[in-house]
Amino acid sequence: MSTVAENKDLELRSLDAVCYNESELRHPSWYNIKYLLAGLLFGIILVKSEVISWFRIQEMFRLESFHMFGVIGSAVCTGMISIWLIKKFKARTIHGETIVIPHKPFQKGQIYGGLLFGAGWALTGACPGPLYALVGSGATVILVALLSAIAGTWVYGLLREKLPH
Repeated sequence: MSTVAENKDLELRSLDAVCYNESELRHPSWYNIKYLLAGLLFGIILVKSEVISWFRIQEMFRLESFHMFGVIGSAVCTGMISIWLIKKFKARTIHGETIVIPHKPFQKGQIYGGLLFGAGWALTGACPGPLYALVGSGATVILVALLSAIAGTWVYGLLREKLPH
């Protein structure tokens, strides 16, 4: 491993919650159409699996149905297995770049964020993930939640350094 690569790895490990993309690859704009298609497919899956349904979310928070817990649990298990495989086999991107997953220590702000996230989810009946799928399926009232999520992200960016760690 070269000195430059070692320095990049050290930089990545020292990052808090900042997203960092070390890719030096450049592509024409049409190249990104695959991400649009993947997003459309993901939206269709969200709609067909009923995870964007306010009624399914209400059932979950009332502990009346296992449907949402099963979907969330299988997503967590899939993520855990995927990360384990990436680390175990030192997987690389399709372009041969090293995948680095920096260690993120626990901070009490994660508790506050989780509680705020859960309260917003319970009040709106919508997780941020499927907001676009909800709008696309005709639930235009969800635009209020979408704009609120965008505004909240913007405010967090402004106040991030002043919030408890």
